[in-house]
Amino acid sequence: MTLDLVIQQLVNGLIVGSFYALIALGYSMVFGVIKLLNFAHGDIYMSGAFVGLVVFSFVGLRVGTGWLGVVCALLVSMLAVGLLGVVIERFAYRPMRNAPRLSILITALGASMVLNGTALALTGGRHYAFSTDLGFAGVDISTVHITYTQMVLVAASIGLMAGMQMFIARTMYGKAMRAVSIDMGASRLMGIDVDRVIALTFFMGSALAAGGGVMAGAYYGSVHFFMGFVMGLKAFTAAVIGGIGSVPGAMLGGLLLGLLEAFGSSLPLVGSEWRDVFVFGALILFLVFKPTGILGRSVVERV
Repeated sequence: MTLDLVIQQLVNGLIVGSFYALIALGYSMVFGVIKLLNFAHGDIYMSGAFVGLVVFSFVGLRVGTGWLGVVCALLVSMLAVGLLGVVIERFAYRPMRNAPRLSILITALGASMVLNGTALALTGGRHYAFSTDLGFAGVDISTVHITYTQMVLVAASIGLMAGMQMFIARTMYGKAMRAVSIDMGASRLMGIDVDRVIALTFFMGSALAAGGGVMAGAYYGSVHFFMGFVMGLKAFTAAVIGGIGSVPGAMLGGLLLGLLEAFGSSLPLVGSEWRDVFVFGALILFLVFKPTGILGRSVVERV
């Protein structure tokens, strides 16, 4: 493997790993607070991409299709889809909070199918172009061209993840989230509004996934109703690798998974069609040999 190929795959791995990490954060935050594997989260990511596309189509006519239009689409999508996450929690998950784990897991799968089916019905299953004018300017390292767009996407993803970590570690609501994750009953007795904390957790996790969806749509130039399925499964894998329930673990797991996928598919005699084999093979290995992940708790014991 040449140095140029190493640099190129490093860039590719960091970009896709950033998307995985943003979605994995939502998995870990929700699991950490209410011990739910929210399998609708990949479809939240897809919903964010479509909301961003609709907003971008309108604001692009006024502010252009460059970075300003993308940022407007990103912010509106994060707000709208964050509220969608709150609605799903209120009407699908909250009534099932004390139900058996299998029941609420099936509810999550049902919520995923509702979102996916709605997108299919509204779009007819077509791919829609997310046409931006971000340019291809950048820097050259040897024969590898790294665009400013790639740099900004990775930096924005890391910034969002760092901001989330600071919020959880340093704010009163963040402390309330950690308290609820440790003991929901005791937190309620201490005066914490548990329902509000859980709703906020869903809002923030959904907003991050929506942000990832908009950035992925702008980067790849296309969105479609099925884009959240495999991405959601891979983000779940990233959360397990990093340690589900751990916010830093979700960040680390997403980036590591992106790098594993990029470098694994570039090995001799191995093509890009083997990417999913590396990803889900890693999931099986971690569940068998290290179910706690790198920084978190065991998903096998908790669910």
